[in-house]
Amino acid sequence: MIDIKLAEGDSVERALKALKKQVLRSGLLKELRRRRHYVKPSEARQLKAAAARRRSRSATRRSSS
Repeated sequence: MIDIKLAEGDSVERALKALKKQVLRSGLLKELRRRRHYVKPSEARQLKAAAARRRSRSATRRSSS
């Protein structure tokens, strides 16, 4: 649950900025995007392996430069 505390004279823009910051920190949007579509376990394994390959390739490029 995201809770925003405002002072008496705070503007709507300040409240919106605080809300956006807390939503980003909590990872709520990332979780919503992840749950938007069901991913079968086999597809999840393939996605995870592909991400690991990308990270590995990226790390080797950085270390060789």
